[in-house]
Amino acid sequence: MIDEREQVMEKVTALCKRRGFVYPAAEIYGGVGALYDYGPYGVALRRNIRHLWWRHVVELRDDVVGLESTILMPPSVWEASGHLEHFTDPLVECQGQCHQRFRADHLADRERCPNCGGPLSEARRFNLMFRTHVGPVEETASEIYLRPETAQGMFVDFRNVINSTRVRIPFGIAQQGRSFRNEISPGNFIFRLREFEQMEMEYFCRPGEDERWHAYWLEERLRWYVEVLGIRRENLRLREHGLEEKAHYAKASTDIEYHFPFGWGELEGVANRTDYDLRRHQEFSHEDLSYLDPETQERYLPFVVEPAVGVDRIMIAALVDAYDEEEVRGERRVVLHLHPNLAPVQVAVVPLSKREELIRVARDLQARVRPHFRVEYDETGGHIGRRYRRQDEIGTPFCLTVDFDSLDDRAVTIRERDGMTQERVPIAGVVERLQERLAG
Repeated sequence: MIDEREQVMEKVTALCKRRGFVYPAAEIYGGVGALYDYGPYGVALRRNIRHLWWRHVVELRDDVVGLESTILMPPSVWEASGHLEHFTDPLVECQGQCHQRFRADHLADRERCPNCGGPLSEARRFNLMFRTHVGPVEETASEIYLRPETAQGMFVDFRNVINSTRVRIPFGIAQQGRSFRNEISPGNFIFRLREFEQMEMEYFCRPGEDERWHAYWLEERLRWYVEVLGIRRENLRLREHGLEEKAHYAKASTDIEYHFPFGWGELEGVANRTDYDLRRHQEFSHEDLSYLDPETQERYLPFVVEPAVGVDRIMIAALVDAYDEEEVRGERRVVLHLHPNLAPVQVAVVPLSKREELIRVARDLQARVRPHFRVEYDETGGHIGRRYRRQDEIGTPFCLTVDFDSLDDRAVTIRERDGMTQERVPIAGVVERLQERLAG
């Protein structure tokens, strides 16, 4: 029997398709496993997530700078980083009827196939990186890899950033971009994907100060989810990695987990990578990647603390956290209580009818508020209540209703999403009033 939390996941998945947040990739051709396209509202939500991350991690600080490195990187990078050797999962194959492949550590019974009950093979290590070739000839010399993480570009360009900017230890390099992993067992909608978007920051610090910065970034990132994105604190927790699950580069690693409908799962990882990456790239490239302290003249390889998160996981956590159903006057109302920072649309302008004089006022109102907010205009189809419900489903905090009284009193009604309260406001003061309410 499907429990209530699992039903929430199914309902959110259906809403994402129905309202244009997420579509299966290449759906008209049958789709591709664990690959998704993002529709108009999904694109807007993801842009908001990226903007808010960049704003708080980079723009509002004076100790973090940005970088965009390439997706395609040579094998030497991944040999130095340890990905060719360590970036693997245990793979088993059904030897019965279905011949499906599974991650062994995701199976409760590692001897029988969960699909057909057939016997499973012995586990073997499977590298998750996608490999391709550059140039016209496919040969070993032309092999290249799609990055499985954005981090390595920041280590490879560490010396360039030091030499071309005025940054001094401690400082961070931040990056947003696509990564690719050939997951054996992707699933849970957009939680685990083969193509996904990461937001990572490498914070370089003096050895011996790494533990303090690790604790600092854990607290800072947790605060961001609660105060900036509006994620409920009771749905978040910290979980420190045990000795056996820490990555090969990690001195310490802690996950910020969210209570998804399918259980607690990693939302963001904050790892103490020590000097592992810089030391390895220095060794393999034969280039000096050490840092010279301009005050003490001491030269050393910095330690690194890395907060790393996927846009897709924040997106699904935000949608699940905001999803709600309630009964209003005998009808079911579905609403996304998205924080105004995240909402794809902040203000919807809705004329009461398609009468020309109302549409003229509504279009003027749209032009007035558009420079200040993310605005949608909706005059299409049906009763005003139906249009309110549509805006509730995509998480719009406020609707501005233009009615026939607006022609005389030059005022509109602000309808609020969560409490469905209504307030009459003069058109001349509507921007200021919305700013007050969105800020409050």
